[in-house]
Parts: sequence; C-alpha cells; structure tokens
Amino acid sequence: MAETPAEPPTRCGYVAILGAPNVGKSTLLNRLVGSKVSIVSPKVQTTRTRVLGIAIEGRTQIVYVDTPGIFGKTRRRLDRAMVAAAWQGAADADLLLLMVDASRRDPGEDTTRILDGLREAGRKAILVINKIDLVRREPLLLLSDRLYATGLFTDVFMVSAETGDGVRDLAVAIAPRLPAGPWLFPEDQLSDMPLRLLAAEITREQLFRQLHQELPYALTVETERWEEFKDGSAKIEQIVFVERESQKPIVLGKAGARIKSVREAAQAELARLLERKVHLFLQVRVRENWAEERDRFRDLGLDYDV
Repeated sequence: MAETPAEPPTRCGYVAILGAPNVGKSTLLNRLVGSKVSIVSPKVQTTRTRVLGIAIEGRTQIVYVDTPGIFGKTRRRLDRAMVAAAWQGAADADLLLLMVDASRRDPGEDTTRILDGLREAGRKAILVINKIDLVRREPLLLLSDRLYATGLFTDVFMVSAETGDGVRDLAVAIAPRLPAGPWLFPEDQLSDMPLRLLAAEITREQLFRQLHQELPYALTVETERWEEFKDGSAKIEQIVFVERESQKPIVLGKAGARIKSVREAAQAELARLLERKVHLFLQVRVRENWAEERDRFRDLGLDYDV
C-alpha cells in the first residue's frame, strides 16, 4: 500500500519593509495583506510606529512589518524614536525588503543611509522597486542595475503597490525563504494592532489628507471611548490633540466644516473596515507637549529614551 506523501512543513517568519519616507511601504503592506492595516498618505512620515500585517501564502504565515520611514533629520524625540523603531524592525526580521520609488531617478540620501546600515549590519535584502507604472523601462532598468551593483540584494522585484502589479510574485518568492515552524497568529488575524489604535490611525489619515501642508505633524489622535451596542454598531469618541491654540481653528475649519469632513470620511472608512455601523465623535483639544509624553511613546510601541 502506497504511503500518503507527507505535507510540507509550515513556515512562519517576520519580513520588515524598509525604505525612505513616502516610497509606498504602507500601500505595499495593505496590498500584501489584502486589507487595510496601515494608513496611507501622500505625505512623508505618515507611519509613526511598527505595524504588523499578517498574510498566508500556502503553508507559510508571513508577518510583514511596516516600519516608519528612515530619514536623516531627527531633531524631535518622536523622529528619533521612529527611526530607531525602523532599524529595530530590521534587526528582528528574518527577511528584509528595501523599497525604493522608481519615479525618483536618484535613490536619495535616505536610501543611501539605509544601504550603509545594511552593509554595516552584514544584512542583505530583497530590492523592491515601486511605482513602475509611472516610469519608462530604460530608466527603471538603470535604477535596478545601479542598486543591485551594491551587492546588498539577493533579488530585484518591480511592483506597483497601487495597482498590485508584481506584488503576487513578490509574496510567492518570500514564502519559501522563511524558517520552518508553527504559525504565530490565528489564520484569520490580519494585524496585531488594537482596534482602538487602528481607529485613531484612520482618523489621523484623514487629517493628513485634508490638512495638506498646514499642520499634520503637529497633531495626533487618541481614541478616548469605545462603546458597543446591541444592534452591532459602535460609538467611538476620539480626541484630536494639537500643540497650540492657534492650530485649533485650522483643524475645525470655517464653521466646523473641516472637522465635519474628516469625521464623515473616517466614519465611512471605519464602517467599511469593521463591517458595521459606526458613530464617530471628534473633539479638538490643545496639549502642547503631546509629542514628548512618555505614555504616548509606550502606546505607539516606541522607545522614549532612544
């Protein structure tokens, strides 16, 4: 009697997505996971903390780590903590992806700094060239050859995180490179981010999108209360903290129009993600030193003393 072939072993590992600010890391993470787990904005430095996105590829559970963008000027404590979190995510990962923006002909100082960090740590990465839909073939190949020549990459993948082009090939290539072992999370779990924090991040995303260049980096959002109702709906109360009294009118807008628009957009996004009705309430308050509060760093999973 023929023996039944043994199933291949399960695999599980951490894959850190590194890159300069605003190269598309969060968009790629959401595309790889198949759901929104990290906020996306056209502005740099949107991601402030480590975000885990969990995906299944065959018998492999891939735990993607969306790290804050690595950038040079770190005058604020929050900036220093974000960059430290990115490097810590790289150090802890089984596999590294370095993402660059194909539409930038020169990789830039921030990417060069990451390359130097990889070289110093003796680590190699998979090079992921993003936004290929925006660039002609010749400059794309020149950029790929230039970066691959550093000797720091095992492979090159060209993708558009926005459209999904090439992303599936990347995920398939990652799976067999992770170590054999049991899965670390339930099969249906997509992220380790608490819902209260995710809800706050969704509102912060809308503030980033709607405030343009005015003051997104001077504010943060905190979920103060979450109430569940018998009909399945949820009431979420949040506070938008700004640093100065003069910033409140900017967030509120004329006759409260801007904060109303933010609330409606965030409420719709939360309802879609949670698959139920959401009642979102926002307040705007001044807290001058919110970016220097130790408890806030703890909540974000950042090292205050870095």
